[in-house]
Amino acid sequence: MNEPKNVKIQKTVKLDGQDDSKVTAIALAIVKDVIDAAVKFVEDADNPIKNIKWITHGEFTAERGRKQIEQFVLTWEYQRRWAHYTEFIERKDVIHSFHYIYCVRWSVPTAPRPIAKVTAAAYFTIKINKNKPPDAPIDVSYLVHRPGMIRFREKWPRDIIDAKNILIESIKLSLNIV
Repeated sequence: MNEPKNVKIQKTVKLDGQDDSKVTAIALAIVKDVIDAAVKFVEDADNPIKNIKWITHGEFTAERGRKQIEQFVLTWEYQRRWAHYTEFIERKDVIHSFHYIYCVRWSVPTAPRPIAKVTAAAYFTIKINKNKPPDAPIDVSYLVHRPGMIRFREKWPRDIIDAKNILIESIKLSLNIV
């Protein structure tokens, strides 16, 4: 069942001595804000940010972490033309924890170019605290986000790949390479 959500819209309106057209304009602005907030609420309710049940410290291995990241990425909304894969990069021994670093690489293969020249990457860190009990959940972050807190946008890897392609083409032009 959905939890009730309080939406607070605050406008200070002084009506004394104002003509009707100003009052109408203010009222319309307030109504627009209320409608925008209601639309956003309904969109969020119909399309909640997705997450998965993450494993615990005791269940963790580097390979299980990779599989969990793959499972999480599959909850993202993107066109199926995108290809991605997840690889384990390294384990860092930090004072009170181990940081497992993973990279999810994105590309758009096409028939003429099945192996993309450029890719976009999202880096994940799984933090395993040395002092936490085995039943404690793992701590996961990617880019600067936490799973289940923000919706993935297909635009992010697309913008990165587009920028890389523009850069490659401009370098080719400046070096007169065709």
